[in-house]
Amino acid sequence: MGKLDGKVALITGAGQGIGQGIALALAKEGAAIAVAGRTESKLHDTCAMLTDIGVRSEAVVCNVKDRADITAAVEQTVSALGSVDILVNNANDCKPGPILSIVDEEYERSFASGPLAALRLMQLCHPHMKARGGGVIINMVTAASVRWDASNYGAYASIKEGMRALTRSAACEWGEDRIRVLAVAPHAKTPALERWMQKNPEEAAEFVESIPLGRVGDPETDIGRAVLFLVSDDAGYLTGATIPLDGGQSRWG
Repeated sequence: MGKLDGKVALITGAGQGIGQGIALALAKEGAAIAVAGRTESKLHDTCAMLTDIGVRSEAVVCNVKDRADITAAVEQTVSALGSVDILVNNANDCKPGPILSIVDEEYERSFASGPLAALRLMQLCHPHMKARGGGVIINMVTAASVRWDASNYGAYASIKEGMRALTRSAACEWGEDRIRVLAVAPHAKTPALERWMQKNPEEAAEFVESIPLGRVGDPETDIGRAVLFLVSDDAGYLTGATIPLDGGQSRWG
């Protein structure tokens, strides 16, 4: 018996990287997974991995910046898998850069993929979770807001801090519905990070040295398994908190 047998998880940005790692970790404990993202081929790749594990999965093509896509994604998940017990807001479309380089259109796009998308998905999943007697929402945020040097992270960190504020508020409002809401600040080898490390080996080495545990996390074993704990009954008394999964690199007050 798995810890998540009978549960359904909707995970955005699950075609690769951290989202895929979380999908695999939850599936290995029995959860059915709605794999949401923009690139259909990547979604099917993840679904194939989930089929090998032996769980049900559904590829859900979704651009989280689009309200209609988000609504359709939740409806497709419920239709195909029965409901939604776990929501992981992982998709992101925000790039670091100097404050003077930020333009309105890029910031608005980033906001739409971050706090606005999270809000919409949380609102849409709430009635399904309430009807099931509870649920868990995980909003993926960042440690960039507490970096020793916040240069070039103004837009990215502010977008993610908006998601942290939503997390805390929803945890307070929805506790009576037995819905727990948590923020996770992960640090793991995504395809983008791996490309950067290969192109900038000296900077990458310095970067790794700044991590007390001396390595960059793995999407499944370091991030996915921790999220598995958070969404399981083992963490049933934890809500409204931000959990840093970054090897101790950032200092959270």
